[in-house]
Amino acid sequence: MLCYARFGDHRGSLSNGSGKLTDNIIEVRDVDFSRGKRPIFRNLNLTIARGQVTAIMGPSGTGKTTLLQLITRQLHPDRGQILVDGVDVATLNQAQLYQLRQRFGVLFQKGALLTDMSVFDNVAFPIREHTRLPDRLVRHVVLTKLHAVGLRGAADLMPSQLSGGMARRVALARAIAMDPDVLLYDEPFVGLDPISMGVIVKLVGELNDALDITSIVVSHDVHDVVAVADFSYVISDGEVAASGTPEELRNSSSELVKQFMQGLPDGPVGFHYDAPDYQEQLLGNPSDGY
Repeated sequence: MLCYARFGDHRGSLSNGSGKLTDNIIEVRDVDFSRGKRPIFRNLNLTIARGQVTAIMGPSGTGKTTLLQLITRQLHPDRGQILVDGVDVATLNQAQLYQLRQRFGVLFQKGALLTDMSVFDNVAFPIREHTRLPDRLVRHVVLTKLHAVGLRGAADLMPSQLSGGMARRVALARAIAMDPDVLLYDEPFVGLDPISMGVIVKLVGELNDALDITSIVVSHDVHDVVAVADFSYVISDGEVAASGTPEELRNSSSELVKQFMQGLPDGPVGFHYDAPDYQEQLLGNPSDGY
């Protein structure tokens, strides 16, 4: 049986004036977002239910990681609203935004451990940055979080001494170090062997239940993410192409969803990136830039 500890509870710290928490902790309303001239989202609408594991899936390049950056206001939508507990994140001042971000834990792609710090110090980093706990309590929290991911014995190792799966679990321990309300997983299964992947999948569900938090898993690994998700969205062409429970998505009549869920090479998602006429491009002017 795993053991978890919470040393702070900052839930509901952004008030929407009602004093009540809604069923949906995050709401994305009518969001448009572009990078340069390239549209990423067009009228995107989705909700993240409190206490559940929600998967954001879709082909590569559809803006899944961009969505996480919008939720944490690293990026601003061109139009629409991102609400956290009913509060539009675009309206927050710097101090409020800092407070909001402390409610999120993030497991970055490939872990993003600090290479010149030990495993212990990597997990301790956010605690030392955001609190004034004495060293004795910091040690207790860090070892508890490492124990939760099965790596208490690796506390003195350096990141270079870890396997890919171990590094991802250390990064997960760091992500839960501050007892977040929402845990964001950005492609948590990429590059892992089947055993390590199975461990991470198991931890996503166990941590969500044991810590009573909300989890958002961004991934294109269909088999693994649907094994743990309560609800899933498939994003394509800038909007929600389908949503539902894993069973509902498996039984979807949408050709795009079938292609994505079954990994089919042929379907609505084409092999070629949009390009001008082939013959015209071959005979094009060198001034085109290539």
